[in-house]
Amino acid sequence: MRLLKALLTLPILTTALLAGCSESADTATATNDKPGTGVSVKSFHSPIAEEKFQTLIINRALEELGYDTQPILEVEYNAGYTAIAQNDIQWGAVSWDPLHNDMFKNSGGGDTIIKLGQYISGAAQGYLMDKATAEKYNIDTIDDLKDPKLAKLFDATGDGKADLTGCQPGWGCEGVINHQLDAFGLRDTVNHVQGSYAAIISDTIARYKAGEPIVYYTWTPYWVSGVLVPEKDVVWLQVPRSEHPLGTDTQLPNGDNYGFNVNSERIVVNKAFADANPAAKKLFEVAKLNINAVSAQNKLISEGENTATDIERHTTNWIAKNRELFDSWLEAARNAAM
Repeated sequence: MRLLKALLTLPILTTALLAGCSESADTATATNDKPGTGVSVKSFHSPIAEEKFQTLIINRALEELGYDTQPILEVEYNAGYTAIAQNDIQWGAVSWDPLHNDMFKNSGGGDTIIKLGQYISGAAQGYLMDKATAEKYNIDTIDDLKDPKLAKLFDATGDGKADLTGCQPGWGCEGVINHQLDAFGLRDTVNHVQGSYAAIISDTIARYKAGEPIVYYTWTPYWVSGVLVPEKDVVWLQVPRSEHPLGTDTQLPNGDNYGFNVNSERIVVNKAFADANPAAKKLFEVAKLNINAVSAQNKLISEGENTATDIERHTTNWIAKNRELFDSWLEAARNAAM
């Protein structure tokens, strides 16, 4: 009888054990799929609206990994780097390398804050001039503006100097421009016009549309080069030699020299957070966004699709069109957490 009772209860015990195994497997699967569950994470970008798209894409990936993403902060770069070093913010997708190297180092670079991956590569920047004026007066380098007669062509304020639409204070590019104005002896003939970049470049574009000569600084990816198209509307100006405050050689492999290094936008992250979150760290390492996709989205912003809702929609559309690539980032991140 005892043997019979034991045999009769065996299926029940087996079923219970299998159910327990199944529940454990489900829990493990959920943990593997969402290794960031229970972890809050915050990011930043500068007040440039065009940086939200690339930040949101990474945020969406973190959410699919289970992380609790907090509202994105919009602060100037220096403040963002400092906040990441203090772990008040965990990461940012707008670290220009090498342009922001001083900000990175001054915030504890390598000790409390690290840079990962090559999120957006091939970000060029430099000086451009309307093509008609450049060709008419044979202007091809920025130091041609040492000639007072040529400089006066670009005078928008009446002081006889060229008004170079430059870089917003605090971005890093202003230091390069100021360094080069001194190095190339341009202070007597060129004004570095600074302020809100969106405002001063809009004024520059308006002057171009009115048929006036213009000279300005810009970068890619950004919508300006979709409005003032290089080689069609404007031309890049070269510099006479490499002169960079970081001491870097800015000459390109083909011999051209636009005065700025071709940058990558990398993901900067709090080191302690990265060490404690291998899934997020791996995501930051492997994510790569085509620079043309960013430029295309930026152009939508310039055409009026500039609300937070618009940019969220742009992000959703990009992920839907690039789901296989997006999923490959997630797979690598989940594998790193196992």
